[in-house]
Amino acid sequence: MALRRLTLPLLMAAACAVSGCAYNADLGRDQLLIVNDDNLAADGEKAWADTLRTTYISKEPRKNARVQAVGQRVIAAAGLAGRPWDYAVFLDEAPNAFVLPGGHVGVTVGLLSMAQNDDQLAAVIGHEAGHVVAHHAAERVSQERTSKILLGLAGAAAGGTDFGKLLKDHGNDAAKYGLLLPFSRKQELEADRLGVDFMQRAGYQPREAVVLWRNMQAQDAASGQASGGDLSSTHPSDAVRIAELERYLASKGW
Repeated sequence: MALRRLTLPLLMAAACAVSGCAYNADLGRDQLLIVNDDNLAADGEKAWADTLRTTYISKEPRKNARVQAVGQRVIAAAGLAGRPWDYAVFLDEAPNAFVLPGGHVGVTVGLLSMAQNDDQLAAVIGHEAGHVVAHHAAERVSQERTSKILLGLAGAAAGGTDFGKLLKDHGNDAAKYGLLLPFSRKQELEADRLGVDFMQRAGYQPREAVVLWRNMQAQDAASGQASGGDLSSTHPSDAVRIAELERYLASKGW
């Protein structure tokens, strides 16, 4: 526990001192970014091409028109409309959606079935657009690369000492559980907040985001599926997301 509390914050502070932290006005905080969205563009294009090639796509006009209409409004509200965007509906019953920085929006038929109205669909697309605006993908890659480099340097400096052995044996786990996974949960909550901001700007009802997550919580409970929030989860629990959204919506008067 001491390694997680003391070593990793010091290492990440050193990373900021060496490579610099960029301020993100949308998040109101600094970010460690040693890569950017442009660096990840090729990976995004490959992921989109692979998904189109390996996943069945719905050809139903109404479903595709719905995703495109809602998506275009939310993408414009997020300030991301300066480039063309592709939209696809995937024949997957698992409720899911994603937005790639290269200009791609994917939604599953399972998600469309769960979203009882366009406001709830806007909540999901807004959340995914929030990850793009927040540069979360670039931030995650930057943190992972930096933690590996700095833990390696710290281990080399510690040499054969007990502390050096501790770093060698448990450094990667300390980075994963002490910093990277909790930060991923933080990113999810940030994307939730940005998502309702984009919903409101686009003319949708922000409170429908809470209704959507309550529906998701009920589905998770009915299926016996865990809803996140444990130590090894990259997502907060449904209950935490709902509580944080309620708090944020109240602060905005929505």
